[in-house]
Amino acid sequence: MKKILVPCDFTNTAIQAFRFACEIASKSKGEIFLLHVVELPVLPNSIFVPIQAYETSFVKGIKEKVNKTFESMKVKWGGKIKISLSVEQGSVSSSIKKFVDRKKIDLIVMGTHGSSGLREHMIGSNAAKIVRSSNVPVIAVKKSVKVSSIKNIIYPTILNPPSKELISSIKALQSLFNAQLHILYVNTLVRFSTDLITGSRLDEFVQKSQFKKYTTNIFNDVDEEKGIANFSALFKNKIIVMSTHGRTGIGHLLMRSIAEDVVNHIDCPIWTYARE
Repeated sequence: MKKILVPCDFTNTAIQAFRFACEIASKSKGEIFLLHVVELPVLPNSIFVPIQAYETSFVKGIKEKVNKTFESMKVKWGGKIKISLSVEQGSVSSSIKKFVDRKKIDLIVMGTHGSSGLREHMIGSNAAKIVRSSNVPVIAVKKSVKVSSIKNIIYPTILNPPSKELISSIKALQSLFNAQLHILYVNTLVRFSTDLITGSRLDEFVQKSQFKKYTTNIFNDVDEEKGIANFSALFKNKIIVMSTHGRTGIGHLLMRSIAEDVVNHIDCPIWTYARE
């Protein structure tokens, strides 16, 4: 967590994500890259509309406003952290992906309003799109949360063999937050397994992962997302961690879909790792 990207449109949730990222960077001795993406309005290609001149003027005006707001945020919450600002043109998701590759970012922290109903099915939130495609971990933040307040990590899993990289990342989060890890298997009618069998699988999973300071939990519910939501509601001061890393086929698609739903619908910070 040395290079932290914060995509920022300067809404309240984006500012909360910046504050959260500043706390992480302070603990990990990392640096923050703030990225503001300008999506230009579509103009008719006409001799009466000097498009290039308009775009230049439009972007210049935005940069001036963004720089002023950025300096204020940096003074208020940045402390001694190294923080830089970039303003780029393009679509949000593709600009973030290119920036991650170019700067070798290892964590994205971004605000999200979530999404529901028709809006969710038609466009989804930008955070959900990044969760779907990012090859580095993403923390989605919806409201003000202090890193120092997080004492519980909820880790839903379908008990596929975890990768060493994933386990290492979760252990790093545990160390960062000094938190208890709660490993969760949601038992549903569609994917039902007896407690005896599931308990045995959980024990094997933990032995291979060599986690410390953890609990194992079997939670019955109508589906995985509701199970995660209802189980996590039992805890305060929490973050949910989810991953589709190393998955293929139905298991990969299932966990990716659940991760996007959780980001859209649950208010606490959500850490996801959607690398293929």
